[in-house]
Amino acid sequence: MPITTGDAAATPARSLRQRWISACARTDPDQLHILADVLGIDGTAFDVLRPAENGLVMVRGRAGGTGQLFNAGEMTVTRCSVRGRSGHVGHGYVAGRDKTHAELAARLDAHFQAQPDDTTLPIVAELEQQIGERAHARQQKSAPTRVEFFTMVRGEDE
Repeated sequence: MPITTGDAAATPARSLRQRWISACARTDPDQLHILADVLGIDGTAFDVLRPAENGLVMVRGRAGGTGQLFNAGEMTVTRCSVRGRSGHVGHGYVAGRDKTHAELAARLDAHFQAQPDDTTLPIVAELEQQIGERAHARQQKSAPTRVEFFTMVRGEDE
């Protein structure tokens, strides 16, 4: 859900940035390396503000999907922040402990901020499509193991 502010003009750019940060976090690091090579992004064009570091975040859920909040447990997350030569600060947050993935995601965030939306949007759409295809393949692979439960009600004996 996009964050809304009083400035309506800032909302579309913020929404696109949320999309590319999410896509970079969920894309395979090998694919991100290829993308960075294609875009001409190298590590020398960035200053590391916050080196990649591992930490924990609390994962929360809702009972029944809409009910009361509860703490489901902790999850390992890696974060990194860099500043590009353009002055834009990029942030990378990824699930797990892959420091190079977090740093690469931060570099891509800083790079995309310096680019016009019309050049960034097709790249983000392609990454999102690949993520969707991988999720669909996982669902298809696990579908045969699905178990359906049902309850039979017996008649009341009086």
